[in-house]
Amino acid sequence: MNLKKPKFWDYKRPNFIAYLIYPISLTIILINFVFNRPSKKKFKIKTICVGNIYLGGTGKTSLSIAINNILRDRNLKSCFVKKFYKNQLDEQKILQNNGKLFLSSNRIDAIKQAEKENYDYAILDDGLQDQTIFFNLSFVCFNNINWIGNGMTIPSGPLRENISNLKKYNHLFLNGNLEDIENLKREILKINSNITVHIGKYVPTNLENFKINNKYLVFSGIGNHKTFVSMIKNNGLKISKEIEFPDHYTYKKKDIDNILKEADNLKCDIITTEKDYQRLENINLNKIKILKSELKIIDEEKLINSII
Repeated sequence: MNLKKPKFWDYKRPNFIAYLIYPISLTIILINFVFNRPSKKKFKIKTICVGNIYLGGTGKTSLSIAINNILRDRNLKSCFVKKFYKNQLDEQKILQNNGKLFLSSNRIDAIKQAEKENYDYAILDDGLQDQTIFFNLSFVCFNNINWIGNGMTIPSGPLRENISNLKKYNHLFLNGNLEDIENLKREILKINSNITVHIGKYVPTNLENFKINNKYLVFSGIGNHKTFVSMIKNNGLKISKEIEFPDHYTYKKKDIDNILKEADNLKCDIITTEKDYQRLENINLNKIKILKSELKIIDEEKLINSII
């Protein structure tokens, strides 16, 4: 499924439509409470879950890669675990490019395979709401710009669970470009005064490939399009136009043809993300540039102490 979020999900307050469908949200919450409470399986391998409450675009994959790099630098054998979804091949390829990935339609099977191959740590990209697994450590990721949207649960809003559930978590990551950090921290600590708040900032890794005086058309089909655009602007590049597609969007030739035509009309170069580039197979890529980025962890020592 290509998720195109309803605009009202990210309003500062719920609107009429959100309240109108709120009974459906309540029904989903009740069903999950009654039926989704199995016993949790423990493993010898240490499990680290990088998940979210806000649906999509919170930096889970970037943080998973950053944690894997931290562990690898300390000679600890770590791997990625991800549940297979056909529409998430882009994320799977990026994880495979950055380490060993165990992929399965059942996360438990993937963790067991990692255990058989004597890995020390299994880093789960997503799975926070998976009630079948005991996690040694969990990180709840949020995007600074989106935060909790209108604050309501699916389908009235973008939240997978009520924000009050932050009380049951010990670690939270705010990912983005350092937008509104102090205000967000205050809101978080009002809900859970004991939670540890970690900060992540997106940093371009190939900025030297782009000319500061050129103009750019930016397109992406990711959950945090606004954060990608913000990072580009913060690094001095000029954007003439931006085009947003649904998260995990499968590009068609006509989409790229339209982008190429628009860029030609505007006399712009074209920028997209590494994740989007993975979905552009068999399409002419000569005029499309990738701006690669990584998540820089602010106060990395605090994160290391949480993990090790």
